[in-house]
Amino acid sequence: MVHGHRRAFVRAGSGPGLLLLHGIGNNCRTWSGVIDRLAETHTVLAPDLLGHGASDKPRGDYSIAAYANGMRDLLTLLDIEQATVVGHSLGGGIALQFAYQFPERCQRLALVGSGGLGPELSAGLRAATLPGAELVLTALTGVSGPLRAGFSVVDRVGQAAGWKRVRDLAEAAEALLGLKDVEARRAFLRTLRGVVDARGQAVTALDRLYLADAIPMLVVWGSRDPIVPALHAETVRSLVPSARIEVFPGAGHWPHLDEPDLFCDVLLDFIATTEPAAHDLDSWRRLLARDDVGEPAAR
Repeated sequence: MVHGHRRAFVRAGSGPGLLLLHGIGNNCRTWSGVIDRLAETHTVLAPDLLGHGASDKPRGDYSIAAYANGMRDLLTLLDIEQATVVGHSLGGGIALQFAYQFPERCQRLALVGSGGLGPELSAGLRAATLPGAELVLTALTGVSGPLRAGFSVVDRVGQAAGWKRVRDLAEAAEALLGLKDVEARRAFLRTLRGVVDARGQAVTALDRLYLADAIPMLVVWGSRDPIVPALHAETVRSLVPSARIEVFPGAGHWPHLDEPDLFCDVLLDFIATTEPAAHDLDSWRRLLARDDVGEPAAR
């Protein structure tokens, strides 16, 4: 329990902390294909975010800042002082916010098909912010059994044929069809509308991304991501030259599902070849004093 709300999570392994944050509509199971290998050398923590999976779904604050606060508090309760934070999609936006709010707790930052790096977003998620979206979600979940079975068949066929885009469709459908109760649907919409509107992502970290110079950063994207375009990886490359950028050819919005072995290879190599960020207040103050990306502020 955190602040009176149940927080479900998977904890595995021992060693340095590794926090895995899933995307909107997903849960900790999205990391199931990589947890065992990562847990060979790390203490892996994969929570269900508030409003998702088996965690509680209260009427409350589903902002990015509130999610970051919740992760800080969960780590504290579990006696994990620092961690490399890995975030997928919405989880990437939360990871960015966590690193911004609690730099002393974040050793490294790994973003996977991350939100928060530009306005572009799929039409489907933008449409879900419009009035009446809850009625549509309710109607879809009312026939979730047959739809889920159909998407499962399509997913199996697509995997056998090597059609990675089909997996994106199946994963997105699973996330929406999993919103079986009204509390889950409302939590989903509150979360989405906190960062997205009809024009795309309304909340981005671009004005603060220069702060990432103070922390090792890895960015992983699928070249065929239909939800958050891979061009956002290039945005990071231009704003944070020190970041390591890995684009998986042919992968979609869930590259850790499409290429789990490659994902583990890349993430573990990134951790092994970088030193944890050493936060200190003076350095942080100097970073905040800059008035542009490239030059320090005039005195």
